[in-house]
Amino acid sequence: MRAAPHARWAAAAALALAATGCGSGGGAAGGAVLSSSWGDPQNPMEPANTNEVQGGKVLDMVFRGLKRYDPRTGRAKDMVAQSIDTTDSQHYTVRLKDGWTFSDGEKVTARSFVDAWNYGASLRNNQKNAYFFGYIAGYDKVHPDSGRQSAGTLSGLKVVDDRTFTITLNQKFSGFPDTLGYAAFAPLPRAFFTDHARWLDKPFGNGPYTIASYTKGSAMYLRKWAAYPGPDKAQNDGVTLQVYTDSNTAYTDVLAGNLDLVDDVPANQLKNVRTDLDGRYLNTPAGIIQTLAFPYYDSEWNTGGARKVRTGLSMAINRRQITHTLFRDTRTPATDWTSPVLGAAGGYRAGLCGHACDYDPKQARKLIQEGGGIPGGRLRITYNADTGSHKEWVDAVCNSINNALGNDQACVGNPIGTFADFRNQIGRHRMPGPFRAGWQMDYPLIQNFLQPLYYTGASSNDGKWSNKQFDRLVDQANAATDPRTAVRLFQQAEGVVRDNMAAIPLWYQNGSAGYTDRLSHVALNPFSVPVYDRIKVG
Repeated sequence: MRAAPHARWAAAAALALAATGCGSGGGAAGGAVLSSSWGDPQNPMEPANTNEVQGGKVLDMVFRGLKRYDPRTGRAKDMVAQSIDTTDSQHYTVRLKDGWTFSDGEKVTARSFVDAWNYGASLRNNQKNAYFFGYIAGYDKVHPDSGRQSAGTLSGLKVVDDRTFTITLNQKFSGFPDTLGYAAFAPLPRAFFTDHARWLDKPFGNGPYTIASYTKGSAMYLRKWAAYPGPDKAQNDGVTLQVYTDSNTAYTDVLAGNLDLVDDVPANQLKNVRTDLDGRYLNTPAGIIQTLAFPYYDSEWNTGGARKVRTGLSMAINRRQITHTLFRDTRTPATDWTSPVLGAAGGYRAGLCGHACDYDPKQARKLIQEGGGIPGGRLRITYNADTGSHKEWVDAVCNSINNALGNDQACVGNPIGTFADFRNQIGRHRMPGPFRAGWQMDYPLIQNFLQPLYYTGASSNDGKWSNKQFDRLVDQANAATDPRTAVRLFQQAEGVVRDNMAAIPLWYQNGSAGYTDRLSHVALNPFSVPVYDRIKVG
């Protein structure tokens, strides 16, 4: 994620917030509008420029793509697409359902998708999710690794008619259709292109909600789009996303009735949450893994000795104790780099990490010593301090490492004030050591847990790790037309991640949420995001 300015959507903010009964200081939403905790997104709400959770929550309410991931199972199901057909896993024909429009009345056509994808892929537009278009033929011309782009559009996209377009990939990718529920592949209206600045001030799409207003640092108000043509119409009149920089404050506001929903219950409240909320608490498995990533652009972390140090640090972390004591078993010690929600058939392989993920202080000390010691003499784990109770678990990890090494100064936390600042520093390659790197799946494929994070030059490979063997196995897996063969090859690639301890897996995360008695039908999807359109108020 590279640094980018925040959009400013302030028009009519005070009026909209007053209408919901929700001001900048808190307060539960009135009528059939619910209020939920949130954090300011890092970037403007362009679908191809948002790859973090807070912005993703909004995109999922405002846009609908060719596919949508089932809120219960996570499976990719056709939404705007009538069909996506192929005979060779490289050439695809997409046909759209009739009747879809954007909230300004414009029809959603094949051109809405093709123009959006061309915009997202173009180097000159500097979109964070450009990488997702990398399998479409011509990507190397519109987004070269170096130099200027030599083409304005992807040669692999062709409009046939208003409801049909074709996609040609630069290699076989049997899982490609299942990626098309990701927000980067959303359609865009003409207004996005003809008056881009105005659209950024107040984005709109073809989803069940429209944005009424946004005041950075305060709240975003979304209202139900009454004329939404999709099958998943909102069951409430709107959602106020209230900005919190402290999840404890959000939690206490729910207890006081000043907020309807908190979707990140703080770790220090888990022991009381079921009693506090009289059972209105969700703790469900999600496609999320927490890891420690490393700055491989720092030569001290990119050596054979450093590989031993990373493995030793992994063995110095008592995952079982931390997940049980701190997280009250809402986390599960990670034994691979994916997620159990994939299932064995989808690529999850329990125990793939082996002994390197077991707590073994003696072996940890041995490996770290053999590797030349911690670079710089002290481990500084960087994290954002504003959301997610990260301080508690970073302190716990450091305590575990310090105890294992017999040195209470070996590891310390390195907090950065806000998530946006944290991400910006990562994008500028300024990490002084390991940093928190939680990953929430974009789509339920093993490929998504590996390629975006570890493939050379990938969009979310924040530490700049690179391994030719890993890249080759991923390419082979993507080209496999048999799903079982693809999974096997991806697991071999994951073995390369393990052998190099490219990142230290910590734990799999459940989604958590607490809510007031004003709400019913509250659920979290497999991405740990509230299914806002299903929630009923009153």
